[in-house]
Amino acid sequence: MQRYSLAAIFLHWTIAVLLAFQISVGWALHDLGARGFALFQLHKSIGITILLLTLARIAARYWKPRPAPAEGGWQGALAKSVHGGLYLFMLGAPLTGWALVSTAKVKVPTLIFGVIPLPHLPLPMDMHEWTEGGHELFAWIGVALFLLHVAGALRHHLLLRDGLIWRMMPARSSFWLILLPALMLGGLALGKAILPVPPPQAEAAQPAAANVMEAEEDTPAPVENQMEAAVEAAADNAAAQAGNAAAPEEQKPVGPPPAWNVQPGGRIGFSVGNDGEMIRGDFAKWTAKIAMDPDHPDSADIRVDIDLASASVGDAYQDGMLLTDEFFGVAAHPSARFVAKGAEKTGANSYRASGTLTLKGVSRPQSIRFTLSGSGGTRKIAGSATIVRAPFGVGSGGSSTGLDPRVSVDFSFSAIRQ
Repeated sequence: MQRYSLAAIFLHWTIAVLLAFQISVGWALHDLGARGFALFQLHKSIGITILLLTLARIAARYWKPRPAPAEGGWQGALAKSVHGGLYLFMLGAPLTGWALVSTAKVKVPTLIFGVIPLPHLPLPMDMHEWTEGGHELFAWIGVALFLLHVAGALRHHLLLRDGLIWRMMPARSSFWLILLPALMLGGLALGKAILPVPPPQAEAAQPAAANVMEAEEDTPAPVENQMEAAVEAAADNAAAQAGNAAAPEEQKPVGPPPAWNVQPGGRIGFSVGNDGEMIRGDFAKWTAKIAMDPDHPDSADIRVDIDLASASVGDAYQDGMLLTDEFFGVAAHPSARFVAKGAEKTGANSYRASGTLTLKGVSRPQSIRFTLSGSGGTRKIAGSATIVRAPFGVGSGGSSTGLDPRVSVDFSFSAIRQ
């Protein structure tokens, strides 16, 4: 029986193993967040490799034509359709994945196996949803065709016993018959084995409770927006004068301010413009120590430490980019810290706390504005801030050219007095 060329056999099984790995990994990537960034990069690298090997496989078909079809009729037509569909899948899936990365709001650089840079395709960002849908559709079609192809091979070998499978083996030997399919199964198993281990549920629950406060302090605001700050200051001063006219002058606290425990269920968000669109995200892990007497805010003592690796904008590609030196540089600077000694009352229930933000080894004066509601031992806090990212070296690379210079922060949470 005429066999395929050795080049075709090698390419067939190499692509099969890589496809098995891609299918195994691909479905889990969206649930990994930033933990899956390195795996996303590997997924992209293997996708481009499959694209190149497929082009080589097509060239090999013309260089040395394949053996004649083994069947005619509807069975032969079906086999031919599955083969054609597989080629379409092996070309379309990598190309739509490439387009997906190229149309993302934040252009995440792709280095093939960490070495060769892959340029982005010149596609408009409004095609992102189409490329995402197309990539997912190709994945489902590919799985179906993959299974049909395997089912057809098993039919010929186990039911028809016509020896057709030997055409795609280097030699008629049980060794190859066992080894090559085993390598394909190994690709599936390897894809599952290298997935990052999810964090323990206890640890995952704790950040959810701490989530709110961390974000609040995470992005304290600078004083760089002079006109906006002047308008806000004028309004705050007017409100403060009105409040002071109606109330006697506050007395200084007799003792230290009470400490407050931040409660679960709050929210902190950040947003930044990017070429006319908005990217929004939050932080998931933080610790905070807060002491403040609302009637005597000058005695406030605030310290917040933020785990920068917990930043997420809801997209694993971009989450992974946040960890790199271009943004937070988590490897060298895993946390940020905001410290404020004292606050000032700017209105009936409004305050401003000026302190210092330390991020990526840089410390700069920052301020946040917030309001308090409620009374007694339970208060609700809501506020906002603005931070200029450039002085901290956040967003300093080529993929950040479309980002606005200022990042907006809004936060809300509840706290109980100890």
